Parts: sequence; C-alpha cells; structure tokens
Amino acid sequence: MTHTVPNRNWSYPTAIKFGVGRVAELAEHCAGAGLKNPLLVTDKALASLPITAKALDVLAAAGLGRAMFSEVDANPTEINMAAGIAAYLAGGHDGVVCFGGGSALDLGKMIALMAAQATGLSVWELEDVDDWYTRADATKIAPIIAVPTTAGTGSEVGRAGVLTNSETHKKKIIFHPKLMPAVTICDPALTVGMPRFITAGTGMDALAHCLEAYCSPFYHPMSQGIALEGMRLVFENLPKVYANPNDLDARAHMMSAAAMGAVAFQKGLGAIHSLSHPVGAVYNTHHGTTNAVVMPMVLEFNRAAIEDRIEKAAAYLGFDGGFAGFHDQVMELRTLLGIPENLSAMGVLYADLDRLTDMALEDPSCGGNPVVMTRENTRALFDACM
Repeated sequence: MTHTVPNRNWSYPTAIKFGVGRVAELAEHCAGAGLKNPLLVTDKALASLPITAKALDVLAAAGLGRAMFSEVDANPTEINMAAGIAAYLAGGHDGVVCFGGGSALDLGKMIALMAAQATGLSVWELEDVDDWYTRADATKIAPIIAVPTTAGTGSEVGRAGVLTNSETHKKKIIFHPKLMPAVTICDPALTVGMPRFITAGTGMDALAHCLEAYCSPFYHPMSQGIALEGMRLVFENLPKVYANPNDLDARAHMMSAAAMGAVAFQKGLGAIHSLSHPVGAVYNTHHGTTNAVVMPMVLEFNRAAIEDRIEKAAAYLGFDGGFAGFHDQVMELRTLLGIPENLSAMGVLYADLDRLTDMALEDPSCGGNPVVMTRENTRALFDACM
C-alpha cells in the first residue's frame, strides 16, 4: 500500500502525531507523558487483532508492560467502567492508553477520570451540565494517550466521554477538561482492517458531527469553517475507503475528518444525536449508523431554519440543486454504504417511540438543534424516521 499524505505533528486541539506507521512511537509518547506502567484499554473485537498486539509489543519493548483491559461493550456502561477501574488499580497503573473506536476511547477516559477519585463521587455527578466537572479532583485524573483505530467519533481530540447508564438505559456525556488526551496518535494504517459496515458507520458519524456543528445556531466561526471542510473530506473520501479499504490517502483524510468533526461540535449538535443516543442506549445499535439513518429526516425537519446555510455548503462542496441537491447527496451516500432505510429496519418498535421521545428531549444535544425541539415535533420526527 502506498500513500502520499505526509506525516505531520499538530498542536490543535492537543498534540497530534499524524501519519502512517506512527503507532511505533507509542512508547515514546507514553514516556513523555510520565507513564511507566500504562493500561491499554480496547474493545473485545480488537483485543485479539494484530494491530493491538503490535501496540502492546511497542510498549513491552520499551519496558512499559503489555497490560490490557478489553471488557468494553459497544455502548459502554458504568459496569464496564467499574471492571476497568478494578483492573487499573490491581495492576498499579499510572495512566491509560485508549486504543480503538469511540467505545474504547470513551471508556478509557472514564477509567482515567474515576480510578483515583474520592470514594462516594459518582461518575453521573460529572455529567456535562453547568460546572459539574469541578466536583472531580483534577489532580487525580490519570494521563491519557489516545490511539484511534476508526475514523468517526473523534473522541481522541475531545474532553468528554459517553457512558450509558445500565439501569436507565440513558446515555450521558461525562466532561472534564483534563479528559483531553495528552498525546493523540492518528495512524491511518490502523483503520485499514475495519469491517466495511464499521467503515461506513464511523464515517457517517464524522459527517453527522460536521453537519450538525455547521447547522447549529450558536456563534463559533472557527468551528463553522472546520465543519464545512470536514464535510468535504467525508463526501470525497468515504466512498473511496468503502470501495478500497487499502486506500491510505483516503483513510488519512477520513481520520482528519473525524477529528475535525469532534473539534467542530464544540459549536453544538442537534436532533441527529438527540434521536440516535436513546436509540443506541435502548437497542444497542451502532451510533454512527443510527446517525446516518435519521440524518435525511432531520435535514427535512430543520429545513426552514437551515436552507440558506445548506445552500452555501452545497455550493462549496460542488453539489448542484442547493438544499435538495445536498439532501440527494446524503441519500446517495447512504445507499452506497448500505445504511438501513429507517429505524424500523434497525429493529426500533413503534411501542417505544414515546419513551424514546422523552429520552431525546433530555439529551443535551437537542439544545443545539436549529429548530426548537418539543414533545410534539420530536415525536413526529421519530414517526418520520420509522
């Protein structure tokens, strides 16, 4: 496999080591962050794959051990977190290497956040609400190194993680400024082995982040520009990596788009995420795929508020037809990637829509939607997605 995208070092929003083969630097950056005995947190599927063995080999060769925790569900819960904390403490670890997709990255952050906090502090008390993060002792948060193996969530450049409450089946965003990884290694070669449906779902997650940030009504010109260019990278490169998993240039551009989406959504998210979060929590669906399913319906839902903005995006992206042309491109991309047609095709039941509506309105993402979400219009939106 050949590639032409150069290796680069970026310092925004954290130290990012970008380029093919740079996972070989993992031990160097762990040592630079002061880690002598890190715990590598990954998911069950990745635990036995060669890319994970290679990362552990790099750590072991530098005398940093090869400890790994992989009991991570697709939508990680506080049960997973407790098991990870137990492994972290039992091994006397001093930091976390988050290795994998969004689930592993998010759970690794939660382990680093909570392992040394005072007894009695619940992770749910650190939800991204007002200044709740100040309840945590920042000096007790372990250093984090992030190594994404998918190109979608962007958690590798974020200050939060998503955790599902196993009792209520509600997803919560847990935030602290020190959850930003000290160093992120973005090695596009690590994404080559992804199954095609994961490539599709994670890529659409990156598009959803960029699209919702771009449409958010809040003022953040920097995020606006990043979101627009991130959309271009997805539309141009996701079909390429889906057709040819070994296209390292397109893989690199998708990895950039994923990070850009997560940076951009500081501006806000919206109905795509407020619908997909409860569906994922209740039905355990893939997050990015669920985003892709509801994306065109949310575009129509928001049309009156975003049509002018989407027309400008369409012009930048080279799409004819303004809003309708942009919508058509989303539909064509979904078809190309084999995305389910609607929520019914994902197993969602009409009997659960009232419950899902209540959960969507509780989700913080709905506050960034261009159209104010009410119980009536959100329920109607769920109907449209069925």
